[in-house]
Amino acid sequence: MPDSSRAAILLVSCPDRPGLVAALAQCLFGLGANILDAAQHTDAEAGQFFQRIRFDLAGVRADRLALEAAIGEVAERHEMRWMLRYGSDRKRLAIFVSRYDHCLYDLLLRHRSGELEADIVAVVSNHPDLEPVAKQFGLSYHHYPITAETKRAQERKESALLHEAQVDLIVLARYMQVLSGELIDEFPSRIINIHHSFLPAFVGGKPYHQAYVRGVKLIGATAHYATTDLDEGPIIEQDVIRATHRDSVDDLVRKGRDLERVVLARAVRWHLEDRVLAYGRKTVVFE
Repeated sequence: MPDSSRAAILLVSCPDRPGLVAALAQCLFGLGANILDAAQHTDAEAGQFFQRIRFDLAGVRADRLALEAAIGEVAERHEMRWMLRYGSDRKRLAIFVSRYDHCLYDLLLRHRSGELEADIVAVVSNHPDLEPVAKQFGLSYHHYPITAETKRAQERKESALLHEAQVDLIVLARYMQVLSGELIDEFPSRIINIHHSFLPAFVGGKPYHQAYVRGVKLIGATAHYATTDLDEGPIIEQDVIRATHRDSVDDLVRKGRDLERVVLARAVRWHLEDRVLAYGRKTVVFE
């Protein structure tokens, strides 16, 4: 198997038309690239085409500038939006938390085991409670207390930290603050939130309490990109677990936390592996 650091991933979306797969394949073949795997999807209703191509760089007869120029020429001809990611360029990740530690611990343990290919450069919180967890894993912890009066000023500090650290992805691991539109707009499709409900059901706060009142038989968790519309961003991953009339609110919370860990980890891993393309209010997630 080729060294992943010698591979690259091309993500493409554009209006659907004949010849798109051939155009990209011919472009890469002409440069000496060996395609390792490729997947595509067409949304017939939206008239949109999506593709993910992973290829080996070992035989490519061009530097990065020439490679990107060649792909850019094909993209311009076919009105493609495209991103090229190199395996040797590790993404930089920041995790936002409040007081709940289950998602934070899960991400840090998965990262330590090598499951998440990224560099965690900061843990950010509006409370001091989880600093010992970050220190346990040798990570910097940044505490920004937030009130209604200080929210915008503190977000500006957070934004400065994120840009200085060159963060590629922000993970809201049960961060119990609503981000401002200004901060969200700085990182489009680069902020992943875990919501403790199977959206679009039970949006907002205390979804397990809402589920208990309704006597639902399934509870779930949803990982989605954060947008200015609260809990309505493009969904990346979801999962459910059964509930019964015997379950108390505490039982639902306990069951839900297990789901939150797994669903968030999947979404983060798929984003880091460049498997997700967001468009409109939806996503394409390539297996």
